[in-house]
Amino acid sequence: MKYILLLFSVFSFAQQTQKVDFTKCVASLNLSNQNKSVNGTISYDFNVISAIDTIRIDSKNMAFYNVVINGKSVKYKNNDKELLLFEGFKKGKNRLDFTYYATPKQTLYFIGEDENLQIWTQGQGKYTSNWLPSFDDVNEKVVFNLMIAFDSDYQVISNGKLIKNTENKAFKSWYYQMQKPMSSYLVMLAIGKFDKQVLESKSGIPLEQYLKLEDKNKFESTYKYSKEIFDFFETEIGVKYPWEIYKQVPVNDFLYAGMENTSATIFSQDFVVDDIGYNDRNYINVNAHELAHQWFGDMITAKSGKDHWLQEGFASYYALLAERKIFGEDHFNYELLKIAEELKEASKTDTIPILNAKASSLSFYKKGAWALHILREGVGEKNFQKAVKNYLNKYKFKNVVTDDFLAEVKKISNYDVDDFKKHWLEKSGFNVSEAITVLSKNKFIKEYLDLQKNESISFLDKKNQFETILKSNAFYPIKQEVIYQLAAISFDEKKELIQIAMQSGDVNIRQAVAETTPKISLEFKEQYESFLDDKSYTTREIALQNLWTQFPKNRIELLEKSKNWQGRNDKNLRILWLTLALGTKEYEPTKKAELYNEIINYASTSFDSSIRQNALEILIKIKPSDERFLQSLVNATTHHKWQFVKFAKETIRGMIKREEFRKSFENLLPKLPEKEQNSLKNLLK
Repeated sequence: MKYILLLFSVFSFAQQTQKVDFTKCVASLNLSNQNKSVNGTISYDFNVISAIDTIRIDSKNMAFYNVVINGKSVKYKNNDKELLLFEGFKKGKNRLDFTYYATPKQTLYFIGEDENLQIWTQGQGKYTSNWLPSFDDVNEKVVFNLMIAFDSDYQVISNGKLIKNTENKAFKSWYYQMQKPMSSYLVMLAIGKFDKQVLESKSGIPLEQYLKLEDKNKFESTYKYSKEIFDFFETEIGVKYPWEIYKQVPVNDFLYAGMENTSATIFSQDFVVDDIGYNDRNYINVNAHELAHQWFGDMITAKSGKDHWLQEGFASYYALLAERKIFGEDHFNYELLKIAEELKEASKTDTIPILNAKASSLSFYKKGAWALHILREGVGEKNFQKAVKNYLNKYKFKNVVTDDFLAEVKKISNYDVDDFKKHWLEKSGFNVSEAITVLSKNKFIKEYLDLQKNESISFLDKKNQFETILKSNAFYPIKQEVIYQLAAISFDEKKELIQIAMQSGDVNIRQAVAETTPKISLEFKEQYESFLDDKSYTTREIALQNLWTQFPKNRIELLEKSKNWQGRNDKNLRILWLTLALGTKEYEPTKKAELYNEIINYASTSFDSSIRQNALEILIKIKPSDERFLQSLVNATTHHKWQFVKFAKETIRGMIKREEFRKSFENLLPKLPEKEQNSLKNLLK
């Protein structure tokens, strides 16, 4: 019955978009961190095209006041899912005004307090209608103009251009204006204490980049190549950037890597990096992916989930094309090869084709990207560019299906589009042989695949080949593959080759040596210690752990060298250091409680989920009976970030299989807040 009602609701809205066209929204909003609420006044302009009984506006658990259509108060219904309007409108142009209040349970998130307070939205997958009365149907495109009032100590970011600010004693108002229509899921807010720098594209578009105040020295390393990517896309796509401005802002504990809100991308704080962290995990691919969405998804939007690959497949592929522009052809093909290997493995169980609303993210994103690469190879680069340009210009600010794009390909090429659709979009699995054939046109890929085939050959028979490769200018994955094939060879036999690899200075090659040398010989110890100074927090983590384990006499020296390390955003090095310091009896014996309490603190709600999870993973190994640990773990099950919730629930499920931990959790129950009690009770069942 529930499914039938859902279908009826979707059908009703599909009917509405044919009879009613909402064109413009002007929203004046106030947000309260104290109440975790939003309220405001909304004005909608809409055209009634043909007779309709009821007009629906999606609105989850909201209260409405002063509902006025065309200047007159009207009766309305509020079913906690929709605002239902059934009187006061006429054929032609209309105006709707109302006031509303909401305390959203999702989509609008209040993170942290005081100096660390951030408020941000995530509309896709959660729906903007939880905080702003709007339209869950992506086919209803509206010009949104938002005015937001908030504490003047903070900065407010939203879609479009900032037209003006007004200010009184305590509050400041930001007026943002859009020129073109968009789907409601792309409306955004981000509030926090940010620093800002502004670049300008070749075409004159302002590129606003934000960071938290304490990260202001990380602009260059975080936003590396941003302008180059933007300029490349305008040339490669052949259609000007469709909006007046482009903003990017990182937020704490974001649900995903990034979100392509129209003209204003929100992304995860995990991608804010310094020069060293850049080598471990950088923002470049996500940056390019979300920017590509400004054309593919924001300017043109898939009509339904069935055609979702038109957004994610295109964004994923154009992100790879941007990386090719920056890092070269070998890098581009290597990334495609890694995706092909992932898809090959996944296809054993992932059997839903791309053209299906129930397809996996892997299919929409990565198989979609591969499908476009096959198509581009088939029709040729120039024809592909022409088809994409025609497709975007024809359906600008509209909704599309897959056949709309394929029709444009048909117009410019004799390529068998129907066969492509059948094998790459409608068929399950992944065509590995076709992918490898295409990739093998690249010399590096051919050499790399040939090298992998040599894994079973004896070391003596390939030693000279390995030496030649390590001394060459070959792309680093080939050299990494050599190191991986040396993993099982004794150090004495391979030391000459390891010396060559160590001298390369390449972070990736050196890291491969660090991780494939779990047993460090005395002869190699001094050189292995040089990993502690590499420009990679991951390499340093591997080296510190291995050296501490294998050389007990050097532990104090190691701890002194690394005592001020913090590492990535998840504090990987600091939490490792605390663990090793606790495990070194003779190091700071009077400060053990202080060191342990620091780890406990990192597991608390004062920190992002990535830091908390790192700390919790350590605490379960060293003191799982600590009530503070148990409480932090239960609290994690009520977090807004689903990945962190999954980790916490799976950890508790594993623990309560042992009677002593089950009793500990049962004893903890009465001490927990109601929300956490309910979560734990469900797990204990």
